[in-house]
Amino acid sequence: MKKSWLILAACLALLFSALLLVAAPARLLYLVVPTEQVLLQGLTGTVWRGAAAAVQLRLPQGFFHLGQVQWSLRPLSLLTLSPRLTLTSHWGNQTMAGDVVLQGTRDLDFEDLELQFNARLLTSFAPVALDGAFRLQVAELKVREGLPFSADGQLVWQGAAWRSPQGPVPLGTYAMEFQQAPGAVLRGNVETLNGPLQASGFAELAGRRYAVDIVMGSDAVLDPQLQQMLSLIAVPEGVGYRVIVDGDF
Repeated sequence: MKKSWLILAACLALLFSALLLVAAPARLLYLVVPTEQVLLQGLTGTVWRGAAAAVQLRLPQGFFHLGQVQWSLRPLSLLTLSPRLTLTSHWGNQTMAGDVVLQGTRDLDFEDLELQFNARLLTSFAPVALDGAFRLQVAELKVREGLPFSADGQLVWQGAAWRSPQGPVPLGTYAMEFQQAPGAVLRGNVETLNGPLQASGFAELAGRRYAVDIVMGSDAVLDPQLQQMLSLIAVPEGVGYRVIVDGDF
C-alpha cells in the first residue's frame, strides 16, 4: 500500500511540474534554446501556447528563415518525456504546418507535415538556378541521429523552370512519392505531371549516401535553351538525357 501511495505521489508531482512548465512565459525559451542553432525574436504567450515574431535556423550554408512561428504544446506529452508540438510558420510565400515530437536532441518525429517554399531557396544549398514552388506533404517522417529513419510522403514541384540568362525556361510540374521502411533505404520515384520536359527515375538515400538516376526527354523538339541547360547537368542518351549522380553528404 505504501508503495502505491509513493507511485501516486510521484505521478502527481510530475503532473504538477508539467502544468507549471506549460504555464511559464514563452520568454523562458531564451534560456534553454541553443542560440548557436536557433535564433528567436519577439516571444509572446506561454511555453504551452505561444508565438515568435521571427525564427531562424543556423545551417552550414547560412540562416534558414522560418519567419513568424506559432506553437501549441500538448501537456500530457511531457509525462512521456516526448514533447509534442503543433507548429505553423509563415515567411512570405513559405509556409509550414504540422506536428513535431521531440524524441531527443537529434531524434524527431514529424506527422501531418506540409511545407511550401520557392525553388530559389535551393540556391543556398546547391549551385542551381531553378524557379517554381515546392510542396512537401509528409504523413510521417522519423529522424534518428539527424538522418531519416522512416518516411511516407510526397514532394511536388509546380511551375518548374530554369532561370537562364535569357529568361525563365518552363520545364513542367513533377511529383516524387517517397517511402522508407524503418531503418531501410529512403527511395523516391519521380514522375511528370505535365510540361514540355518528361522526367522519370528515382532518388535514394541510404544513411549519408545518396543516388539519383533520372531520364529526361520530350516527344517534341526541345527549346535550344533547355537543351543547353540539360547538356550541363546530364549526358545524352538516345533522344533524351540522363542524370546519374551519387555521393555522400
